[in-house]
Amino acid sequence: MAAGNAIRGTRVGSGPIRWAERGEQAPRRSITYFCVNGHETSPAFAAEITPPATWDCPRCGLPAGQDEQAPPQRPQPEPYKSHLAYVKERRSDADGEAILQEALARLRQRRG
Repeated sequence: MAAGNAIRGTRVGSGPIRWAERGEQAPRRSITYFCVNGHETSPAFAAEITPPATWDCPRCGLPAGQDEQAPPQRPQPEPYKSHLAYVKERRSDADGEAILQEALARLRQRRG
């Protein structure tokens, strides 16, 4: 039966593994992003990829861009939509009428 020690194979007071012991790191580059609140963040990306155009600011959560003079604006919140509003976006009145008539025909057929 285990003694309940969650960290097995380590000793008390041991430090983290050094970079030299982990192996060679992939080449990286830092890209600086700026949000509308003036926050600046520099995440590291692999050198061979294309960095994303926007990045979420870790301090305020707003989108951040690479242009300090013109950061992305705050997203506009969408107003609440009911289920019926979403259905009306997907279907026209004619589509809705056709579906209703089809459902009524099935119901009438089932009832005899």
